[in-house]
Amino acid sequence: MSATLELRYGMNPHQQPAWLAADNDSMPLDVLNGTPGYINLMDALNGWQLVRELKHTLNLPAAASFKHVSPAGAAIGTPLNDVLRQAYFVGSLELSPLASAYARARGADRISSFGDWIALSDIVDYSTAKLIQQEVSDGVIAPGYEPNALKLLKSKKKGAYRIIQIDPEYEPPEMETRDIFGLTLKQKRDVDIPSESNLDHAVSTNKHISEGNKRDMLLALIALRYTQSNSVCFTLGGQVIGMGAGQQSRIHCTRLAADKADNWFLRQHPRVLELPFREGINRTARDNAIDQYLLPYLSAAEERAWLSNFHKAPRRLSKQEKRNWLNNLQGVTLGSDAFFPFRDSIDRARASGVDFVVQPGGSIRDHSVTSACNEYGMVMVLTGTRMFHH
Repeated sequence: MSATLELRYGMNPHQQPAWLAADNDSMPLDVLNGTPGYINLMDALNGWQLVRELKHTLNLPAAASFKHVSPAGAAIGTPLNDVLRQAYFVGSLELSPLASAYARARGADRISSFGDWIALSDIVDYSTAKLIQQEVSDGVIAPGYEPNALKLLKSKKKGAYRIIQIDPEYEPPEMETRDIFGLTLKQKRDVDIPSESNLDHAVSTNKHISEGNKRDMLLALIALRYTQSNSVCFTLGGQVIGMGAGQQSRIHCTRLAADKADNWFLRQHPRVLELPFREGINRTARDNAIDQYLLPYLSAAEERAWLSNFHKAPRRLSKQEKRNWLNNLQGVTLGSDAFFPFRDSIDRARASGVDFVVQPGGSIRDHSVTSACNEYGMVMVLTGTRMFHH
C-alpha cells in the first residue's frame, strides 16, 4: 500500500482532486503547517534536490528561491558585504550562514522571487525564519526547524504558511516515471551530480581557475540541473545572479540571464541605494519601484504611478551611466545546460562581466565558441555532460 498526501488542488484550482503518493507505506515528508498544492510540491521537491546537492558538493548551507519549477535564485551561505546587505534589504539583521544563503538566493531576482517557494539545506534557525517572515513567500521545505523558528513561520500568512519537513536520508528509486496524456514515460533518474572532476577539461588558452571560480562553476551547473531547459545561469561570489530559463533558443537564454545579472548589479549602484522612498513603503513596492527605475522607458501613466513611491522625484541613470557602472562587473561565471551552437552567447555574456564559461560542448561550432572565448581572455571548460531538465 502506498502512502498518500491530499493536496490543496492540482496544477490549477479547478483540477481536483490531487494528491502526492509514495511508492511504499512511508511518506518521506511531513506537512507541519498549511496545505500545499501541486505546483508547491513540484517547487519544493526540485528545490530540495538542488540545495541538498549544493550542500553535499560545496559543504556550505544552501538555499534556493523557486518559482514555477525553476530557481529564481540559489546560493551558498557566504557572508554579505554592506552593499549587498543594503540591496537585499537585510540591513543590520544578524544572519546565520543559512540566512545569508537565503538572502542571496532571494536577492538574485527579487521581482521573480515574489511569492517564492523556499528550499533550505539545513535545519532552519531563528535568524533564517526572521528573514523569511519579512518576505512574500508561499512556503518552505527543509530537513528540520528549531522550535522558535517553527513558531515564527507558523504565524506567517495568518497561520496558513506552508511548511514541509523532509527526511534528509530519503533516496528515491533508481527509475522515475511521468504520465503524459495517459501514457507513461520511464527513465533512469539523473544522479550525475557535478563535481570538480567535471572541470578538468579547459579548452581555452587561458586555463587559470581559482577555487572560488570552481565553486561558482559547480553552483551554476547544479542550479541548471533543476531549471527548466533550455537554460543558462550566471553566478558570482557563491550565488546565482541571473537565470535564463525555459527558452527555445540558447541566445535568448543568455540574453535573459545576462539582463537579470545586469539588473542585479545595477541595484547596487549608489543612486539606487539612495533612492528617496517615501516613509512607510513596503518591501514589495520598493522592489517594483527599483525595477521600474532601471527600465529604459515608462509610459506617462506608469511614470505617474512610479513617482508616488518617492517623497521627491529621483534623477534617472542615463544609458551611459548604466554602462559605466556595468563595466565594473567582472569575474562572472556562465553555465549552460547544453552546448552553444554559435558564438553569439559569448559575445553577449562578455558585456555582463563573464570571464568563465562552463558548458557540455559537442557542437560542430565548438571551435568558433572557443575562439570567441580566447578573443576575450575567458576560461572555458567543457564538461561533456548535457543537463536538460523538463
